[in-house]
Amino acid sequence: MGVLSSRAELEQAAAAIREAEAVLVGAGAGMGVDSGLPDFRGNEGFWKAYPPFAERGLSFVDMASPDWFHADPALAWGFYGHRLGLYRETEPHEGFQLLARWAAAKRHGSFVFTSNVDGQFQRAAFAPDRIAECHGSIHHLQCSASCSDAIWENGDSVAVDEQTFRAQPPLPTCPDCGTVARPNILMFGDGGWHPQRTSGQLRALDRWLHSLSGSPAVVVELGAGRAVPTVRYQCESAAGLLDAPLVRINPREPEGPAGTLSLADGALAALRRLDALIQ
Repeated sequence: MGVLSSRAELEQAAAAIREAEAVLVGAGAGMGVDSGLPDFRGNEGFWKAYPPFAERGLSFVDMASPDWFHADPALAWGFYGHRLGLYRETEPHEGFQLLARWAAAKRHGSFVFTSNVDGQFQRAAFAPDRIAECHGSIHHLQCSASCSDAIWENGDSVAVDEQTFRAQPPLPTCPDCGTVARPNILMFGDGGWHPQRTSGQLRALDRWLHSLSGSPAVVVELGAGRAVPTVRYQCESAAGLLDAPLVRINPREPEGPAGTLSLADGALAALRRLDALIQ
């Protein structure tokens, strides 16, 4: 499918959004870049954000492993604690508000499906019961030893040494057994992740999709690449289920199945261009 470059093609995407009565928003890591969040695409981006890990030759995949919570909890929480503080301090960019405004005008509103663990949609005042976080959330914790299947909100802050990216005590702990806690995030090679919270969100998404009963809908996907294609698959599947247009916004990989409306642009820039036409 060709990239949308002419005004006529861009208007096709805007018209699909304008005419819809429901909006499914799919969001990958590219959605947060315009808010100033680091891009971990490739080792260079990760190592630029975390120099001490570069010195040790540790990649994002290496660090996003549950094994560190057993082998070196201070290093594990240095990585996740820094991210937690960053996500809490970051204001969602204007594009979140544009999406929310579009959705507020729709009969069936919106639902968000995201692979991001940063909680930015909740911070942007999207309804928590209309968000599915397929990889979990850094704002929720579980026991690293899995003494139970409990999941609880993360009210802790973690002090991190900016030179070594090691966390300073006290570290978050399980209220039941006292073992160090970990984020309720699906990590690489993670057989201990508790999926119950995410499973409930996905059931709510499924109910919402099936409640639309043939109403015109649109799927707007932002910043979801092929490296971790979960969001792309979900959006393509939902577009097929709803017989709805798929608007795929991605600066590097905008192509999709036949009929995809492809915008080769960053999330915020594309949303602004679309909003100008929708208004």
